[in-house]
Amino acid sequence: MKIRNILPFSLLTLFIFASCNEKKNSETNRAVGEQINPELEKQAILDRLNNETKDAFKRDYEAWTKNWVHDPSISKVYMNFVDSTFSESIGWKEISQFVKTFIEEHPEPEPVPKLLNKINVRLYGNGAWVTYEQQDSIRGLKRETRLMEKINGEWKIAGMQTTIYGFEMD
Repeated sequence: MKIRNILPFSLLTLFIFASCNEKKNSETNRAVGEQINPELEKQAILDRLNNETKDAFKRDYEAWTKNWVHDPSISKVYMNFVDSTFSESIGWKEISQFVKTFIEEHPEPEPVPKLLNKINVRLYGNGAWVTYEQQDSIRGLKRETRLMEKINGEWKIAGMQTTIYGFEMD
């Protein structure tokens, strides 16, 4: 008879303990969420994108690699409407080799485009969706989309789509 009385009491105690723990986790998550400053995150992403651009145009392969997530599922896509070309690279190994080969074949640095000061950012926890336009002195107007991931406190590029529109003809 005593065992029957202990079982409901034990279940009630377990339920109360679990409810308290759930509330604590919820409060912890809320506190972490409140600490995120969207403007600081946006600035960190902007800095990363500008560094990646500078490194690529200066042909600094080693510095360029530090801007990217090194993962087999990342992607990089170029669509060039000016010359009707398209390229797609999937995975860090392929993207890295593509850029390394490009730098070896085109070792002379190019003029760095005007650095970004305006980007659209949607934050999703440790991820961000970024869009922007950039004028390239050689290729003209480019619209870019970047998928960013925050790894060990640093934003890195996990996906890139660049559409090149060229220069407007008057």
